[in-house]
Amino acid sequence: MNIALIAHDKKKDEMVNFCIAYEPILKAHTLYATGTTGRRIMEATSLHIKRMKSGPYGGDQQIGAMIADDLIDLVIFLRDPLTAQPHEPDITALLRLADVYGVPLATNLGTAEVLLRSLAEEPWDFRALRHT
Repeated sequence: MNIALIAHDKKKDEMVNFCIAYEPILKAHTLYATGTTGRRIMEATSLHIKRMKSGPYGGDQQIGAMIADDLIDLVIFLRDPLTAQPHEPDITALLRLADVYGVPLATNLGTAEVLLRSLAEEPWDFRALRHT
């Protein structure tokens, strides 16, 4: 499964801690991340991350394009709802694409944990569900 990992600046520590906690599950999947988030995760874990550009420099758009090309199966995007983001239109477009293409999207730790725990219990393929 191809999983995208994205975190706003104030959520990067949470994302790193999340990836440390769920490393045994995540290592079985192909991981993509925006630039700084990916670098921070790789520094703290043994996970291999295919890094895109940083969000403000087009990383969100790169992942959005991968969603549109049916290359991403799940997105974990830890958003900071209390801080204005200068690239908000890119974020909105990414969220919209996840909805349009039926890609599971977690925007907080609770939902991210539910999704990853379900992967640990029984692998599922949302691509098959999207194309029925």
